[in-house]
Amino acid sequence: MAEAVLIDLSGLQLDAQKNCHETLLETLDGIHYHHTPKAKFLCIICCRNASKEKDGEYGLCVLEAGNGLSRLEGKYETVSHPSLAASLYTIKQKIDEENLSCIKVIVPEHRKLLMKAYVGQLFTEVYEFEFEDLQLAWRDGLLKPSTGINVTTTHELEDIQREIETYLRSLPALKGDLTIVTSPLIPDIFLHGFTTRTGGISSVPTLSSLNLFSSSKRRDPKVVVQENVRRLANAAGFNAEKFYRIKTDHASEVWVMGKKEPESYDGIVTNQRGVTITALGADCIPIVFADPVKKACGVAHSGWKGTLLGVAMATVNAMIAEYGCDVEDIMVVLGPSVGSCCFTLPKESAVSFHSLHPSCVRQFDSARPYVDIRKATRILLERGGILPQNIQDQKEDLDLCTSCHPEKFFSHVRDGLNFGTQIGFISLRE
Repeated sequence: MAEAVLIDLSGLQLDAQKNCHETLLETLDGIHYHHTPKAKFLCIICCRNASKEKDGEYGLCVLEAGNGLSRLEGKYETVSHPSLAASLYTIKQKIDEENLSCIKVIVPEHRKLLMKAYVGQLFTEVYEFEFEDLQLAWRDGLLKPSTGINVTTTHELEDIQREIETYLRSLPALKGDLTIVTSPLIPDIFLHGFTTRTGGISSVPTLSSLNLFSSSKRRDPKVVVQENVRRLANAAGFNAEKFYRIKTDHASEVWVMGKKEPESYDGIVTNQRGVTITALGADCIPIVFADPVKKACGVAHSGWKGTLLGVAMATVNAMIAEYGCDVEDIMVVLGPSVGSCCFTLPKESAVSFHSLHPSCVRQFDSARPYVDIRKATRILLERGGILPQNIQDQKEDLDLCTSCHPEKFFSHVRDGLNFGTQIGFISLRE
């Protein structure tokens, strides 16, 4: 049973006569009666999509109080915006506020493909959609559908994507200004930083606002994340078209840019100018590496598994092997991550950290000891030859616990499966 019911009236031609509105209102009353026992959100869309529907082709469906709209008060919410992109994104925000996922869209048959195209851009696989034809009694031509809209060509789909992107660009930043944390350890020939959660447009509470990763398990669609990346690129000064994320596997594979890309990897190294490489983080450590002598850089995603598997030194070793870097020239900065104050593991997993160094574990005799993945990473880097003074793991904002600071950072430990993602990024300036 649907948790949310959306009724699209945007493409109907209505005669001004009373019996025309009565027919429509009777239909809406019937839909309400059928769905109200289960649905928590019922909404009417009565907007016009100017980009897809020609001016003057048909009259806009408008329900006015004088035509019986008062009968629907308390039964439906009404959303009306100049574009379908704006209307559907507004509805998505309302659905997300209620944490709903099963959605029925009742839509005139001629608009079904159009609606599916927008839904495909604005929603993820978290949501389950069902589409039903809007059944109206067409009486003497008073109620009739507009000319059919077939959204099938690449050009038409590109138009829809542009409309959505234009609308998202118009939205204000949430939770304050976009903030980038940098380290004085990284030389100025590199562009680098670590993001916080402010300054983006993601509105889902656990993803708000500068979420920088989309997946089928989260509510942020790719188009929203792309807008967040665009805003970050403008603020930081890098090219969003040359932006590469790690494809996380919680292991130690490293992609050397320019060689064949593995299916998954937790490190990237490059010496290409103007290319921005990024490591994801939401409790795991985003790490950036820079060698100002050989002008090469790298990033790594280091969770507890990757830490034990040596992903940080695997990234260092890739820079040495590919670009002739000297280990003593490489600078390493650890971005924000979960602290030992909040991160626990089952004892059988914590044993490996205790074996690395007892100081990496607190309350070792408990069922779930507290583990310090940052300290473990430093120990492994120093053992691999990185100079202690070339590792920065303590600095205001950089060493704050992501779980303890919900106003600044996303956290899987704190927020569960629908968590947001911040990043560490670096590039060699052009």
